Amino acid sequence: MASIFGIRAWWVIAIAVVMALPILVVLGFVLQPFNENWQHLLDNLLPEYITNSLLLMLGVSVGVLSMGVICAWLTSSCEFPGRALLSWTLLLPLAIPAYIVAYTYTGLLDFSGPVQGQMRVWFDWGYGDYWFPEVRSLTGAICMLSLVLYPYVYMMSRAAFLEQSVSVLEASRTLGYSPFSGFYSVALPLARPAIITGLSLALMETLADYGTVQYFGISTFTTGIFKAWYGLDDSVTSAQLASLLLTFVAVLILLERYSRREAKFHNLSSRDVNSQRFQLRGRKAFLATLACSLPVIFGFIIPASQLLYWTITTADHTFDSGFLILASNSLMLATLSAFVAVCLALILSYSKRLLATPTVKSAVSVASMGYAIPGTVIAIGVLLPLGWVDDALDQWLISTFGISSGLLLSGTLFALIFAYTVRFLSVSIQAVDAGLSKIKPSMDDAARSLGLTPFAVLKTIHFPLMRGTVITALLLVFVDVLKELPATLILRPFNFNTLAVRAYEMASDERLADAGAPALTIVLVGIIPVILLSRSIANSAIKSPEGVKMRPFSSKLQKKAVAP
Repeated sequence: MASIFGIRAWWVIAIAVVMALPILVVLGFVLQPFNENWQHLLDNLLPEYITNSLLLMLGVSVGVLSMGVICAWLTSSCEFPGRALLSWTLLLPLAIPAYIVAYTYTGLLDFSGPVQGQMRVWFDWGYGDYWFPEVRSLTGAICMLSLVLYPYVYMMSRAAFLEQSVSVLEASRTLGYSPFSGFYSVALPLARPAIITGLSLALMETLADYGTVQYFGISTFTTGIFKAWYGLDDSVTSAQLASLLLTFVAVLILLERYSRREAKFHNLSSRDVNSQRFQLRGRKAFLATLACSLPVIFGFIIPASQLLYWTITTADHTFDSGFLILASNSLMLATLSAFVAVCLALILSYSKRLLATPTVKSAVSVASMGYAIPGTVIAIGVLLPLGWVDDALDQWLISTFGISSGLLLSGTLFALIFAYTVRFLSVSIQAVDAGLSKIKPSMDDAARSLGLTPFAVLKTIHFPLMRGTVITALLLVFVDVLKELPATLILRPFNFNTLAVRAYEMASDERLADAGAPALTIVLVGIIPVILLSRSIANSAIKSPEGVKMRPFSSKLQKKAVAP
C-alpha cells in the first residue's frame, strides 16, 4: 500500500494533473507565435495594463497594511471600549466581494447619488460649482479593494501578535520602550512573516479582481483578457495575457518566500492574552476605538445598509420567479462544486496520510495551487482544452454519422464546476488536512489491525470524528463559488445567470438599485464563514502536551497556502 507505484498513488497523481491542466494550458500558449493583436497590445495597451496593475497593488498594499496591522495590534495588545466586539466585527468585510462594495459606493458618491445631491441642496450648488473626488477612478478602486481585503492582513497579524512571547515583550519594557515603541521595535518585526503572508493573499485577490476594475473603467490584466477574448475573439492572445498575469502571481509567491529566506522567528514562552493587554484611557482609548471602528463602518456597515435600502425599495419587482431561478442556479452550482471539491479533498488528504512520500505530497501541493490563480486565468485554461475536445468530437461525428454533437463540455455546467473545483480545491484540502491532523495515527493502526480496509477506516472512524471540519470545508467552498464572478462570466452556459452575474449586469446597465437584492443575498450567505472564522479565532487557544498555550491558524487563514 505504501508503494508509490500503488494504484492509490496514481489516483493522487492523476487528480493533480487534471487540476493543473488549465494552468498548464495557459502556460503552453507562451510558446505560440505572437500575432498582430499581441503586437497591438504591446504597442498600445500592455504598458497601461502593467502600470495600472502595479499602482493598484501598491495602493492596496498601503491600505491593507495600515488598517490590518494597526487594528490587529490594538485588539490583541490593548484594552479599550468595544475591543471584544471589534475584534471579530473587523472580519465582516470578508463577506462582501469588492465589486459589490464598488457598486454601493458608486451609488452613494456619484453625481446623482444622495451624498452629492444633499450637498447641492445644502449649499445651493450646481453642476461645476464644486469639486468632489471621483469614485470611478484608480484611487477609488484602491479604496474599495483595501476595505474588503484588509482582513487577510488583520487575521494573520493578530494571530502572530497573540503568539508572541511575553518574555520578549517584557524585556523591551525593561529597556525603556513604551508599549507603542515596543510595537514598532519588537512586535512588528516578530510578526513580519505573518504580515507578509497576509499581504500576499490580499495582492493575489487584487490581481484576480475583475468586477471592480471593469466597473471603474481601469485597464488591468483581467480586463485586457476579457477584451481580447470577447472583443478581439482571439483565444491565443487572451491565453498569452493570462500567462503574463500568472508571472505576477508567481513573483508574489517568490517574494513572500524570499522575505523569510533564512530568518528565524521563535517564541520562548506562552502568552496569557488576558493579563498582557494594557489599558488605554481617555484620548488614546477614543482613538483606538475609532481606528478599529472605521474599517468596519466603511467596509461593511455602509455597503450593507445601502444594499438593504436598495433591496427594500425594489422588492416589488425584484423578488419574482426570475430571482428564484437566479438563486436556485447559484445554490445548485455552489452545492455541486462544494461537494466535488470536498470529495476530492478527502481522497487527496487521506492518500497523503497513507502514502507520505515526496511524490504524493508534491502532487497534492500541485492540485492545491489553484487558489493562487485568478479566476479569469483558470476560466481560459478550462475553456480552451474543453473547446478543442468539443470541436474534435463534433467534426468526427459529422464526418462519420452526419450529425453534430454541439457543445458537450465547454458550453455546459461541467466546465463551470470544473473551473470552480480547480479554483477552490485548496480551501477544502486545507480544512480536511486540519481535521485529519487531529486524529492520531495510532487509531489508524488499531483499526487496520482489526481487519478494516483504508476506506472503511475513513468511513467509520475518520469521517465521524471530522464531520465538523468537512461541513466547514463545504461551507467555505460554497460561499467562494457564490461570490466568484470572472470565471462565471466566461464559462456560464447561454442564458444561464447567477446572483453574482445578475448584480454585475444590473450595475453595468447603471441599474444599481436593482443590483441590491442579488448582492445582498451574496453578502448574507458570505457572513457564514466569517462567523466560523470569528469562532475559530476566539476558541483557538489550546493546550499542548507540555501545557503551553498555542494558537494555530484556522484552515481559512491558510487556504491559499502561500507559505510552505
